[in-house]
Amino acid sequence: MTNVTIRMDEGLKKQSEALFDEMGLNMTTAITLFIKTAVRENRIPFEIRVDPFYSAANQARLRAAAADMDARRNVAPHDLIEDEDDD
Repeated sequence: MTNVTIRMDEGLKKQSEALFDEMGLNMTTAITLFIKTAVRENRIPFEIRVDPFYSAANQARLRAAAADMDARRNVAPHDLIEDEDDD
């Protein structure tokens, strides 16, 4: 046997421990299950996709829309929430 150390967000660790506990597993067993499946299938045992929200094109579009809103361009007046101090 050998030890493997990983770094993980504390919240994610707690969520995964709770999930695995409901399944009757601990973290070590769950990770070992994942690795054995990956080795047996010679692949990551689930689909990995890029979230299109974070694509460069979409982020540029969002930055441009935010700049337009900040400059009050290309925005219908009812789309803006006015500060009470703007009266």
